[in-house]
Amino acid sequence: MNTHRTLRFSLPLVLALFLSGTLFAQRTADKTLVVNGKTAAARVRQIDGHSYVDIESLAQATNAVFTVEPHRIVLTIPAAEAAPRPATAPVAAPPPTTVVAEPVPALSREFRSAAIAELSEMREWRGAVRAMILYGLAVSDAWVQSYQDQVQAGLQQAAVVATTQPDQSALQLLRNEADNLTSWANGVYAARKALNGATTVDPNALQNDQALAKIRSCGQFLNSMIVTGTFADDPSCH
Repeated sequence: MNTHRTLRFSLPLVLALFLSGTLFAQRTADKTLVVNGKTAAARVRQIDGHSYVDIESLAQATNAVFTVEPHRIVLTIPAAEAAPRPATAPVAAPPPTTVVAEPVPALSREFRSAAIAELSEMREWRGAVRAMILYGLAVSDAWVQSYQDQVQAGLQQAAVVATTQPDQSALQLLRNEADNLTSWANGVYAARKALNGATTVDPNALQNDQALAKIRSCGQFLNSMIVTGTFADDPSCH
């Protein structure tokens, strides 16, 4: 009777010890869980070569949210934030190109006034010679010399007030025009004295006179240049 009772008590105890020994043989020492370089409070247990960790501890270590439902456990781990890109040094903009504006070759007011007066004297002289040819007018040497003196006086006045480089350049063009006009007028006077009617009487001679056409073209150009106040050049004045 006692022997049977002792046997009944011993069998469960032996079974428990056997199972405990079996589980102990299957488990190994716990390991530490490290998540993103941070040590978690949970311990990793290995059983039969598999690692196990408490889900609540895992959620705390990963800042996750887990929900226990009747038939499942939902673990939501927030997406990892993208690592900030290293700041790149801004590309230096090229230095602005400095455009040096060329000085405008403007004519001085005093020179413009003297040049306009000089051009008026030259137009008057040219018109007098033209009238002599068209109408066959008789002229004296004194009449001829008076126009030439007026043109030279105008040039001298323009030279006095030509104080800037544009003034000097424009003065040279005025002198060229005066020289061409003087040469042409003296040629007409010489032809008149020589009684060359084809040159000094025929009205058609003015239409075919290339020297006169050049003088007229230069005079028009100089008048336009002086009115605008900016120096320019033209082949007709050379």
